[in-house]
Amino acid sequence: MQILTAAEFGVPAAILMENAGAAVARFCLRHYAAAERVTVLCGKGNNGGDGMVAARVLAEAGVAVEVVLLGREDEVKGEAAEALARLKEAGVAVREVVDEAGLAEVRGAIGSAELLIDAVVGTGFKPPLRGVAADVRELVAGMDVPVVAVDLPSGWDADSMEQRAEGAYRADAVVTFTRPKLAHVFGHMAGSARAGSARAGSGKAGRASGPVVVAEIGTPDAAVVSESGLHWAGSAKAISEVPRDVNANKGKYGHVLVVGGSYGTAGAPSMASLAAMRTGAGLVTAAVPKSVVGMVAGIAPELMMAALKEGPEGAVSLANLDGIEELIRAKKITVVAVGPGLSTRGEASEFARALVTRVKLPMVADADGLNAFEGRSAELNGEGRVLVLTPHPGEMARLAGMTIREVEADRVGLARRFATEHRLTLVLKGWRTLVAHPDGRVAVNTSGNPAMAKGGSGDILTGIVAAMLAQYGEDAARAVEAAVCLHGLAGDCCVRGNSGLAQAMDEHTVLATDTVTHLTDAFRYRVRDGDGLTWICGMNGEEA
Repeated sequence: MQILTAAEFGVPAAILMENAGAAVARFCLRHYAAAERVTVLCGKGNNGGDGMVAARVLAEAGVAVEVVLLGREDEVKGEAAEALARLKEAGVAVREVVDEAGLAEVRGAIGSAELLIDAVVGTGFKPPLRGVAADVRELVAGMDVPVVAVDLPSGWDADSMEQRAEGAYRADAVVTFTRPKLAHVFGHMAGSARAGSARAGSGKAGRASGPVVVAEIGTPDAAVVSESGLHWAGSAKAISEVPRDVNANKGKYGHVLVVGGSYGTAGAPSMASLAAMRTGAGLVTAAVPKSVVGMVAGIAPELMMAALKEGPEGAVSLANLDGIEELIRAKKITVVAVGPGLSTRGEASEFARALVTRVKLPMVADADGLNAFEGRSAELNGEGRVLVLTPHPGEMARLAGMTIREVEADRVGLARRFATEHRLTLVLKGWRTLVAHPDGRVAVNTSGNPAMAKGGSGDILTGIVAAMLAQYGEDAARAVEAAVCLHGLAGDCCVRGNSGLAQAMDEHTVLATDTVTHLTDAFRYRVRDGDGLTWICGMNGEEA
């Protein structure tokens, strides 16, 4: 993403800096309220200027603030120099550090602080850090004090799509401006055990992602140009936040048909069906082999059932095709989900391929509904319909005829190519699940956590996607993005008891069905908080 210069749109850069610094200060006052002594590390550029504004606003709020300037005051230019002048007028102490000789004083300033603000360098800086900035980074790394980064953790390349950034400052929270950059959505940028300490005031313990928030500072929308074709999936969640019409009835919210299961695999279609019901589909029917009908039906009394003929290996028989199509017409099915627990035994794969090809309703294919197309992906065509595939990297490798390593080496490029070539929507699961659309746009999801690395999570997602398509089929792209976001948020609610939304679970103990239990918290959660900050990562504890 590129943000054009303020001058091109008549917005003074000094105003943007003032708004940016004030946003950082508000975040610190709200989320680190117990911090009475704050040290702000400032560089000589505009990022440092943002930090100086934040320092002044904090001081005006009664916080004891000290500024450490990595450089000389006479080297600070432009709007940052104006911010420095106003800072000194407010009586805030500024300590210059120009070489290693000043590091001892920096150590003291950091050691006595209850909160650090990292405003050394931001967007536009290309790694690596050198000189005193690198030396101070090592000091910060060894200190037990929370760090709030301004724009980016210093030393992190804004255009990076890597999960980690060697040589960058650590951060417990990040406040950026206008729009997230690539690094904000792809990087594991913030979060550590330090943020859970009493000194942090309020933070999230454990290894889950810490807050990465975006503040609007007055940059015109026209000044923001996306060159990557990427956007944040969380923005689509808004479609799930519109209250239902008071004259609602189940017929308005679609009828999902889940086709799957085989002898010994009743759990997968059960979980997909349960998730579809909990996500708001008006009606859900599970079509499974007759030998597992009783087990699947036991998941919820609201679930309707259809028994399928079985082949000799307990898998779905190809003879079911005509019956499935008649079921779709009779029950007025609006969305089909195929694959959970289907198996690849007997005629199951041939059945899955025929179903995907013949039925033109909106369809979600997962698990063995995808494995059925191994070596035959040319048969997948979403032209003129809504076809959603939800592979994990292993399934994607089989579909694309490559190794998992090759899939992971170019996730965005592969997802975009596959989606555009096959005219379908591809949900490539993993770290930062991607939603690639037929037109080449790709959404990046930032919700979710390692607790969701459990069997059944994919089945739950299948049900959520199908239910969202059933309700919001007129905006299928956003429906799928919102589904992926909601699934991750439900997982986050499982392990974020201190968010105020749910009782915390340890990440080891979370089951896939626990995310279904917490879907109500995910729906109620708002990514935009009362201060106007949009939470890209982490959870703000606010709900509708």
